[in-house]
Amino acid sequence: MAINLDRLVGFHQTALNIREQKMEVVAGNLANANTPGYKARDIDFKKAMASAETLQKNQNMVRTHDNHIAGKMNSQFDVQFRIPNQPDTGDGNTVEVQAERNAFLDNGMRYQASLQFLNGKLQGMKKALSGGQG
Repeated sequence: MAINLDRLVGFHQTALNIREQKMEVVAGNLANANTPGYKARDIDFKKAMASAETLQKNQNMVRTHDNHIAGKMNSQFDVQFRIPNQPDTGDGNTVEVQAERNAFLDNGMRYQASLQFLNGKLQGMKKALSGGQG
């Protein structure tokens, strides 16, 4: 029986990729908190996961010859402008530093949780492969 690692860890791998990109976007927002005219951006995690799942189902490339290399498409997630809770500061900047910090911490905790789920899956697979010993 073949082991399909994509089925075992695919969801968590995708979640980690989205979390990582979201962290970069939020860090960029924080870095530009004092940049006039900068508009805060964000990635909607639910939409990105739905988009990634759809792409995974539909991205199988067709191989017309056995010697062709199988490949996968990498996807980028939609980065959208965040709707600010407060009007801008007068210089066109929409970054709300406290909200960005909270978003960064929340995303970091969720990233860590995904890593722990992934680690648990891999530990379970390791235990199954070793016959329950170790």
